[in-house]
Amino acid sequence: MAIEIKQTLKLSQQLVMTPQLQQAIKLLQLNRLELVEHIREELLDNPVLEDNVEPPETEEPAAQADDSSSDKPQELEGKGEGTDDFNWENYLQSYSVPPSGSPKYVDDDLPPFEASLTKRPTLTEHLLWQLHLARFDADEQRVGMRIIGNIDDNGYLRNNLEDIASKEGVTREFAENILHRVQEFDPLGVGARDLRECLLIQTRKLTSPELTQKIVSQHMKELEKRNYPAIARALKVPVEKVVSAAKLISELEPKPGRPFYDESGQYITPDIYVYKVGDEFVIAQNEDGMPKLRISGFYQKLLRGNHTSKMAKEYVNDKMRSALWLIRSIHQRQRTIYRVTESIIRFQKEFLTKGIGYLRPMVLKDVADDISMHESTVSRVTSNKYIHTPQGIYELKFFFNSGIRKTDGAASVASESVKEKIRSLISQEDARKPLSDQEIVEMLRQSNINIARRTVAKYREMMGVLSSSKRKKLF
Repeated sequence: MAIEIKQTLKLSQQLVMTPQLQQAIKLLQLNRLELVEHIREELLDNPVLEDNVEPPETEEPAAQADDSSSDKPQELEGKGEGTDDFNWENYLQSYSVPPSGSPKYVDDDLPPFEASLTKRPTLTEHLLWQLHLARFDADEQRVGMRIIGNIDDNGYLRNNLEDIASKEGVTREFAENILHRVQEFDPLGVGARDLRECLLIQTRKLTSPELTQKIVSQHMKELEKRNYPAIARALKVPVEKVVSAAKLISELEPKPGRPFYDESGQYITPDIYVYKVGDEFVIAQNEDGMPKLRISGFYQKLLRGNHTSKMAKEYVNDKMRSALWLIRSIHQRQRTIYRVTESIIRFQKEFLTKGIGYLRPMVLKDVADDISMHESTVSRVTSNKYIHTPQGIYELKFFFNSGIRKTDGAASVASESVKEKIRSLISQEDARKPLSDQEIVEMLRQSNINIARRTVAKYREMMGVLSSSKRKKLF
């Protein structure tokens, strides 16, 4: 068979995304903080871009002041020479008015207040501190450090004890002995391998640990279901004693490492603010800290110059095209976010005025059709972005939820509104006789909301609410 070269024509369609289009799509799905970071990277990478920072307004010199200044008090007129060079900021920091109840003196030799702050010790640091204070020899301390290094933030040992023993070259019995000694450290219950062991460690310190230890070691399932009569029959003790022991167990700490959690708050910076002015809603995009980009005038003059080389002009032209496209993409992003927010407000005006009970079911297609955009564009705009409304701060995705048709034929109810009704019913229930899922179904039916019991159970689990048997309280 002869091998030959032929030329053929083939017609095909192919989606090609230019780098500029890829950049525009990327900018669309960034939130405000990510966009600011991206712009700062572009400012470092592209010399043509610069931040259009407005220079601070300077006051006119005192020499140009009106002659009426002679009416000022005498002590303000007699300014000495060199007054303009005085460091007022340093003066105010050193001689600021102290708060009430604080000392009236200021010592410049003392360190600033920030230098006196200290970091809260972590659970690992707290355990290592106790390990070094205890009487451990070199091998025991080495195994103890390995055990402490495998304790998670909740205070539980998450690695297999056999693996720890093999890595340190000791027997399992040796590692088990070190673990028992670590379990005596503060906080009590640390180093346990499961919840049962954690509670047993703590029950040893109770005044009467016999009954509580039997309940924890043998009847955890019944204790979880609050089936106290079954525990009383199995242990052949009165129900009152079982209830008293269960009350003591409920006061124990299931997560010993909880006091060492990092309690630093996670703050949300909204990308959009919505204010109600009269009967209308006003949209304001959060541009705090957003650099105001512009093309550098120096490089514009460089392009117009006759002494600039051809290679330099090509480089500047390339960077200028990139900068112009970035500025145009940012403006397009801001316009798209504004239009999507405007459409959401039109659909959810009752929610913004009256609360979550009036949230309207909505999907991405509703907004896409309203503003004549594709659903994927709306999805990118609403991802990872938060909006500040008169009802609180919400993610933009929050407004898109399924609807449940009412039994009276009225408009559908949003699933988030149904969850709020379920949460409200559970918060008002009697703790000794909590509402079952079927009872919640019947109560919702009275509000013309017809959903199945399994739907109530699904919503309850999504909200992190326990079942009625686990919510029941006898003490």
